[in-house]
Amino acid sequence: MSHSLLLRRIFSYLNRFFMVPMFRLGLGPFLGSPFSGYIMVLKTIGKKTGKVRYAPVNYAILNGHVYCLAGFGHVAHWYRNLRAQPHVEVIMPGGTIMGVAEEVTDPDEAMRATLRMLRSAGFAGFFAGFNPLTASDEVVREKLAGLPVIRIRPTGVGSGPSDGGGWLWILVWGLFIAVISWRGRGRSRMDG
Repeated sequence: MSHSLLLRRIFSYLNRFFMVPMFRLGLGPFLGSPFSGYIMVLKTIGKKTGKVRYAPVNYAILNGHVYCLAGFGHVAHWYRNLRAQPHVEVIMPGGTIMGVAEEVTDPDEAMRATLRMLRSAGFAGFFAGFNPLTASDEVVREKLAGLPVIRIRPTGVGSGPSDGGGWLWILVWGLFIAVISWRGRGRSRMDG
């Protein structure tokens, strides 16, 4: 198995079973740090299936737009979904926005966004094959040539984890049940 395929599988499992559920539970703000990187979840429509798909990606905010990089290139499923249906919902740590995704064609804009993303990507930035904190612009251009940079132009506000369809209620009710159980066990010990 190639190194790239192995990385894609690892990230696929991590994203599907950890990152997406955590964001849907409203815990996105607790996941971002300089080490883990700053992550958002793209909510796209499957190109072939028409089903909702979730893809956690690193991001940067510049000039009122949200940028992300298709780190695995044109084969990334979320990238192909965005090309087919550019209207997207973005679950960010602080809230959810609706937007229209478009590929950046200006090399200077793409470079500014890429540098910002890589430098805030935490450990994931090092998977590009260089140190994103110290690499020159030339090294970044060379190593990431051909990888699509996506600009998401916000068009509205989306629903969040506490709104209808969100998952925050699971966390709230789980904590409620845990507290009731804990208090009940404490009382039965006092009675016995």
